[in-house]
Amino acid sequence: MPDSGADLLVVDDDARLRSLLQRFLAEQGHNVAVAADAAEARAALAAMAFDLLVLDVMMPGETGLELAEALRRGGMETPILMLTARGDPDDRVAGFEHGADDYLAKPFDPRELALRIRTILRRAAPHAPPSPAPSGPIRLGERWFDPDRSELRGPEGTLRLTGGEAALLAALAARAGEVLSREEIAAAIGTPEAGERSVDVQVTRLRRKIEIDPREPRFLHTIRHRGYVLRPGP
Repeated sequence: MPDSGADLLVVDDDARLRSLLQRFLAEQGHNVAVAADAAEARAALAAMAFDLLVLDVMMPGETGLELAEALRRGGMETPILMLTARGDPDDRVAGFEHGADDYLAKPFDPRELALRIRTILRRAAPHAPPSPAPSGPIRLGERWFDPDRSELRGPEGTLRLTGGEAALLAALAARAGEVLSREEIAAAIGTPEAGERSVDVQVTRLRRKIEIDPREPRFLHTIRHRGYVLRPGP
């Protein structure tokens, strides 16, 4: 997936901001569609596939958080960048809990938004191995993670990973057996400003997909006061 020329959907109930973002992001080389609320966003998503959603949190009716959570439950893995007027840590964590890949507080510099979009698109790009790259797929019980394709496969087929989940698993797989601090993980997945709690949220989401019992993890372990470690195995 390229850094530019991506298909973006901007969802915000502020008509002026929608227009500004559509024009600015188009100048960055992207193809930009807009929606004023969740209903318009659903219609746009039904009509075409997007590379990334820029989604406002505070919208009348179905909020951005509710829409993101519903899309994730429905199996959509398109990256989501949340916009909100509330930028404290609890709000950022709520965004990640509802399926966001990144979070940007209003007011923001459009150049920072463009940079965040480029980062997310690079992170979600297929055939982009982490550095250093692990040697081949990583076994996690009956599932295998292929870092070259950012794919998690099992007896049931390919399991859906969001961009954030794939980036987290790739970062841990690249240093399998090593304990990574939350700060190292946040830097590796491109969200250093999001804080430690957001890493914990991403870990919780990932465990639901790789562990038989997320409450008793076999592969993704918490090392108290230090961070997390991935221990592959049968």
